[in-house]
Amino acid sequence: MNELVFEVTQEEDGGYYAECLSENIFTQGDTWDAMRQNVQEAVRAYFFDQPAVSRRIRLHLVRDEVLASA
Repeated sequence: MNELVFEVTQEEDGGYYAECLSENIFTQGDTWDAMRQNVQEAVRAYFFDQPAVSRRIRLHLVRDEVLASA
């Protein structure tokens, strides 16, 4: 099975940024739903000249949190 894994980060000013870990595919969106739709469009555009193959897309949300110790 073809699986593309995207690392997704939430931007400080809002929105999401998604970058594929195995191919040169990246996109963003103002909301989670918009970003999901943009990822699907970016994958279709990236593979436009190849035969249609079912690809599984995994979105891995990375949350970077900094804690201050007392």
